[in-house]
Amino acid sequence: MIPAPLPHDISRRTFLAGWAAISGLTVAACASGLQPHLAAIPRLRLIGETRLPHRMTFMGTTVGGLSGLDYDPADDIWYALSDDGSDINAARFYTLRLKISPTVLGHAELLSVVTMRQSDGSSYPGRSRGGTVPDPESIRYRPQTQTLLWTSEGGIQQGIDPFVREVRLDGNHVREFELPAMFRAASTGDSGPRHNLTFEGMSLTPGGQSLWVAMEAALKQDGPVPRVGARGGPCRFTVFDVAAGRAMRQIAYEPDAIARPPIPPTAFADNGVSEILMLDEHRMLVLERAYMSGVGNSLRLYQIDTRQGSDTLAIPKLMESAFTAAPKTLVADFAEFAPQGLSRLDNTEGMAWGPRLANGKRTLVFVSDDNFNPQQVTQFLAFEFQEEE
Repeated sequence: MIPAPLPHDISRRTFLAGWAAISGLTVAACASGLQPHLAAIPRLRLIGETRLPHRMTFMGTTVGGLSGLDYDPADDIWYALSDDGSDINAARFYTLRLKISPTVLGHAELLSVVTMRQSDGSSYPGRSRGGTVPDPESIRYRPQTQTLLWTSEGGIQQGIDPFVREVRLDGNHVREFELPAMFRAASTGDSGPRHNLTFEGMSLTPGGQSLWVAMEAALKQDGPVPRVGARGGPCRFTVFDVAAGRAMRQIAYEPDAIARPPIPPTAFADNGVSEILMLDEHRMLVLERAYMSGVGNSLRLYQIDTRQGSDTLAIPKLMESAFTAAPKTLVADFAEFAPQGLSRLDNTEGMAWGPRLANGKRTLVFVSDDNFNPQQVTQFLAFEFQEEE
């Protein structure tokens, strides 16, 4: 059976990700012989999950595609970024509240919706209008300035660059970060970013002086995308000086091989970095999200130290150069949480620190992007994060 057409133009990757939900299966990402150094560190305890209704309406907009998430503890406000590229409604983010206790994640209460603006004050155009069509992916709150940073994957096939921009809480444009030339759109040839595989993740360091931006997959000249039985080429993680808006340094991160063959074996499957989050000034959590047609989704959370690995910012082609990727350690395979009550795995793309619990432990919260597909869900997950002693 072939799934019905979706209501807006999305990539083949996100289209097929929604179709996997029909099977109702979740899968464990296997540690293959290519990854003998990985060992799980049990540090997450599932608190609970909650969902938003499919294509619910709120203040004249359709809620869905939540790809970015961040939290302002001072005002107890969450920011959730929709990856709707102005196809259904203008590019936007939502504010909401989530009540989290040691044992319960309460319902998500939407508070407002904010349209993001271009530098001329206009909303972003959809694909039917052309222009700088955004593909919003990650959002982070800056408490020092009470502003928001957000990324767009751009549209490589249309010659639209990815970007990192800053907006005020009312959505008005503040500035754009200076982009290293290697990330500029190149729709043809064997170099540059791949379509829909660019600025997927972003995280501020705790002090707010530095901003890490993560590619979902390798640049064309850096290596292949992950395959069944073979790791992907290195993703570039770039750290920007926030005040200057310019890149300072870069490291390489190697995503896993695709966990299981799709069904049938010739069907679509992929794996990539869907979000990053700083533990402290140097340690980072990296979320890898895989999809296998006919099988389902896999989610793995890793930890790296950004001080490790080569500085790759000045290396034009990693495939032809000597470098050391940042070593990674497995924190959790989300398939392990099924016995704790996790109902399913989906296209999880947002990750943020939440409020601390009464015992002093931090909470870690995730949200899934449903691609506005009825066979997927907008799912919030909350965990207690148990740091190493």
